[in-house]
Amino acid sequence: MQIIPISDLLQTKTTTPEVEIFDPPMCCPTGMCGPTIDQTLLDLNEMILTLQTQGVSVARFQMTSHPNAFLNNAEVMKIVLEKQMEALPITVVHGKVIKTQAYPTLEEVNTYLNGAHS
Repeated sequence: MQIIPISDLLQTKTTTPEVEIFDPPMCCPTGMCGPTIDQTLLDLNEMILTLQTQGVSVARFQMTSHPNAFLNNAEVMKIVLEKQMEALPITVVHGKVIKTQAYPTLEEVNTYLNGAHS
């Protein structure tokens, strides 16, 4: 019989997503609600689904529903404090801000995921 320390059972792995998107305020978590849907948000959703299919972890955060995600990322908070809401959206790949004020393309994200920029 194997004995497992309780401390091992209580530890949960918390890993930072490979891609983090800090969204501007929206009517719902995806922004794809209401009578008309913004093509940019449709494209973003498609990109996220593609990345997830490739096994990439992606997380989206809105300040109203995930304030700690903003507060816990010093680089994101610095940009938001400097440019305020105009800075959003902010995209972070592997802990590094890769784009502000617009959503990236799949190609831009893949460039950073594959380590072309360091």
